[in-house]
Amino acid sequence: MKIGTHFLATTLGVQAMGLAGQDRILAYTFGMAVDVDHLVKLPYYLRAVGLHDKRGYYWRSSLQEPVALLWILPLSYFLGTIVPVIFFAIHVAMDYSVRFEKMPFYPYSNYVTRGWLTGISDKVKERVLFTVLLVLNVIVYAGWLRA
Repeated sequence: MKIGTHFLATTLGVQAMGLAGQDRILAYTFGMAVDVDHLVKLPYYLRAVGLHDKRGYYWRSSLQEPVALLWILPLSYFLGTIVPVIFFAIHVAMDYSVRFEKMPFYPYSNYVTRGWLTGISDKVKERVLFTVLLVLNVIVYAGWLRA
């Protein structure tokens, strides 16, 4: 998924859970900032492909694969909050809905999957999810769901 969609999902979660302070920072860190590995991989992309758009290039690292829970779970325990686990799981679930290759157990296994919902166009999934999240953010922000 694209960063805008991750932003809307994270913002909705932050609003819905009423997060502030450290928990808000953790939510955005694990809901969005895990995509920093794209910057790390950018030199490799430029070396391999150049400035061309190559669909399906493997941008991911183990930082955004489920195997990262091996360090996120202990970190959450140490910090005394489940927020990193929740927002990382949301991020991963969104990423696994698109068709690009994923390696859920990398570097411990070379198993590759395309995730789920592979029969639906990635553009359709992105647009629908973005729209739903945008509407829900507006509803929650406007306070229309408050009792």
